[in-house]
Amino acid sequence: MKVIAISDTHGQHRQVQLPPGDMLIHAGDVSVRGTESEVMDFLQWFDRQDFRYKIFIAGNHDFFFEQRSATEIEALIPDGVTYLNDSGLTTIEGIKVWGSPITPRFGDWAFNRNRGADIDQHWLKIPEDTDILVTHGPPKGILDYTIYGIKAGCEMLKIRIDEVQPKYCIFGHIHEAAGQVQKNNIHFINASVVNLQYFVVHLPTVFEIGG
Repeated sequence: MKVIAISDTHGQHRQVQLPPGDMLIHAGDVSVRGTESEVMDFLQWFDRQDFRYKIFIAGNHDFFFEQRSATEIEALIPDGVTYLNDSGLTTIEGIKVWGSPITPRFGDWAFNRNRGADIDQHWLKIPEDTDILVTHGPPKGILDYTIYGIKAGCEMLKIRIDEVQPKYCIFGHIHEAAGQVQKNNIHFINASVVNLQYFVVHLPTVFEIGG
């Protein structure tokens, strides 16, 4: 199965040139201000993309998804789109995907949790048999180096990833750290497509998984 991974489109989704594939994954920050109109515009675009499976999570900019009830959100998600929020999918062609919008607290953004036990309760939900893990933020020390010289990733997420050993970890959040790296047989992808000025400068990431 060919997977296309993107993140942090921040309302610039129409500027992203998507290659063909089977599964499209968006790792959060679909909007700039997290308004309903921004979210609806993204959902309409995402729904129109020609992929068999379309999966996304929210990010720290996407206040709409944190402020609305699960029932309200479910009613807005198109039939061909899957929204993950500390949740996973049943097996898709033998592949298990789990996603979460949570990031360590900084400022006053959506889906922020305090480092340590507060955020770890979310990571402990990640199933042991996860193949593709989608989180908005990176694990500590992996594609998380900011322009200010800070490694902004989550320590507890890194610990859980080491335990679960998913095949792929897809995230974004730290625009300037976009790229890929493989460590201990895990493929880490910072799929941010925009730079710090919110211009689309990076291509989607493409990879194959499964038979």
